[in-house]
Amino acid sequence: MTMPQQTTPVVPPVIKTVTVACTPEEAFRYFTVDFGRWWPLATHSCIAFASDHKDTPASCVLEGRRGGRLLERGRSGEEHVWGTVLIWEPPSRVAFSWHPMRDEATAQKVEVRFSAVREGTKVVLTHSGWERLGDDAGKERDGYNEGWEAVFVSAYSDYVRGRL
Repeated sequence: MTMPQQTTPVVPPVIKTVTVACTPEEAFRYFTVDFGRWWPLATHSCIAFASDHKDTPASCVLEGRRGGRLLERGRSGEEHVWGTVLIWEPPSRVAFSWHPMRDEATAQKVEVRFSAVREGTKVVLTHSGWERLGDDAGKERDGYNEGWEAVFVSAYSDYVRGRL
C-alpha cells in the first residue's frame, strides 16, 4: 500500500497589471532606473517601519544588472537590502528576489514583464513564492495584494503618466 504524499498548499501569486502610454523601453526604464522616484518611500519603507531605528528613509535603488541589489538607504547612510536582481532583460523583463526586513532564505520572487500593446505598454507584475513564508504565507500574500495596488498600480502608473 502506498502512503499518500503530503503536499504543501500552493499560495497563488499576486498579479497586477497596468497599461502605460509609452514604449516598452521607456516603461522598463521608468520602473528600473527611476525606481527611487516612483516608489512611495514615505509609506513603504523598512526604516520607517523599524521601531528601533531613529533614521529616516532617503532613497531606494534598483541596481540595473543581474546580481544587482534592490535596496533602501537612510539619511544616515544605513542600507537595507530588499532583494537581488535575478533576471535583467531590458526592455522586456526584470525579476528580483524580495525579502524586505526578512532573512534572504524567505525571499519570494517578483517578476515584471513589459510588452507592447496598441495603447502603449502592458506591464505585468507577478509576486510569487509565498510558501517560503510558512504559516504566514496566506496572510502575507493578502497584505501584498493590497500593497502592490498602492505601490505598483497607483504609484508607478501615476509616475509614468506624469513623465509624459
